[in-house]
Amino acid sequence: MRTIETDYLVVGAGAMGMAFTDTLVAETDARVVVVDRGHQPGGHWTRAYPYVRLHQPSASYGVNSRTLGSDALDQSGWNKGLYELATAGDVCAYFDRVMQQDLLPTGRVSYFPMSEYLGEGRIRDLAGMEYSVGVRRRVVDATFLHTVVPSMRPPPYQVADGIGCVPPNELPDHAPGRDRYVIVGAGKTGMDACLWLLGNGIPPERLTWIMPRDSWLLDRANVQPGPQFFNRFRASFAARLQSAAAASSVEDLFERLEATGNLLRLDPSVRPTMYRCATVSSAELTQLRRIGDIVRLGRVERIESEKIILTDGTIAADPSTLYIDCTADGLERHSATAIFDGNLITLQSVRGCQQVFSASLIAHIEAAYDDDLAKNQLCVPVPHPDTDLDWLEMTLAEQRNEIRWISDPQLMDWLASARLNLLRDMYAPLLQRPRARERLLGMIKSALQAANDNLERLNTVPSDSPTKIRT
Repeated sequence: MRTIETDYLVVGAGAMGMAFTDTLVAETDARVVVVDRGHQPGGHWTRAYPYVRLHQPSASYGVNSRTLGSDALDQSGWNKGLYELATAGDVCAYFDRVMQQDLLPTGRVSYFPMSEYLGEGRIRDLAGMEYSVGVRRRVVDATFLHTVVPSMRPPPYQVADGIGCVPPNELPDHAPGRDRYVIVGAGKTGMDACLWLLGNGIPPERLTWIMPRDSWLLDRANVQPGPQFFNRFRASFAARLQSAAAASSVEDLFERLEATGNLLRLDPSVRPTMYRCATVSSAELTQLRRIGDIVRLGRVERIESEKIILTDGTIAADPSTLYIDCTADGLERHSATAIFDGNLITLQSVRGCQQVFSASLIAHIEAAYDDDLAKNQLCVPVPHPDTDLDWLEMTLAEQRNEIRWISDPQLMDWLASARLNLLRDMYAPLLQRPRARERLLGMIKSALQAANDNLERLNTVPSDSPTKIRT
């Protein structure tokens, strides 16, 4: 068994592991060992379906030190006028370049692909060689927020013999020659499958979309970086805070968020009960609304040649139909744990649905602050949402963190320069005005606190109260 000495052992070379390592190496002289089961960096992106794209702009994804893409606006398609969205291939190639061109050349990073972390500092590589890693500072768990995509497991329902049911990865190969397509699953993956079929000329009348839950959606135009989008971003941010501060009930809150464009829904007549940060452009939403055959009878239990059995009913089916299984959880919801805990760092989101930003910020906090108490106070985990009511818990947690960050001048300087920070373009101009800095940041803190005070009240209302109950 060979022995390796290092400062940090990062377990997982997915997006969060890469973002953490990039910032840590940039801001310290630490030595880092990265171990990953995959054949290249990128985590779930290496198993993603070929037509997947980022739902958020490439300009605010990846690692802090290297731009993803060309910072260009799309000139055609359903994302026209907004920042480009990287493909799965783009993302995988990007993370590979970060590793090969940025991290490894420092001489302070060692990378073990196709290797298993056995615990207690032990690694086994593909050839069976075992290594004992002496970790001077911390082990970094970059696998806690485990991402599951449909290609990583079979469908969670029964499929009769002879029925064509494929994960999204196989859709392009199996789509030709089918008269009908059934998309199973209402999340981001399901939307992508619908848009791919529509974009390739399949009429919406030939699609059936099985949607156990409708979802609240984010408008991608509201989360664009750059000065040309700043006014819209600021207006959307302010409207969200005002809605949260003024809402008299949970129902009123979502009505306000929808009225201000902070949240969208597929069908105005159906109240969503899911929220998982899925993001669409207005053109994509228009396309999705063309699909008329939407089945809202719960989850699929079994697919047979002539019928689909769901938890709340049964519908007729055609044996020649192609089913696309889009039901994976994606980013699973976990109970939070302390991020900094002795010799362990457990990477988690510290801003809602912003995993790579969170990992980069955690690395900066590790590098710039001394004790775990202070670090954990600045990095309180933000739970990944699943239901509509989780929007309250997520927003409360991330805004509490934001208030703490605003109160730390040195951290604000970092946030104002961090490429991955969606609020960078809002903070940077404020910090360039020394006389007005404290007053303007104080106004933002006050608005955040007013929103949080009301969200706290709404979030503690009993679940059967008319103030909180969903309609």
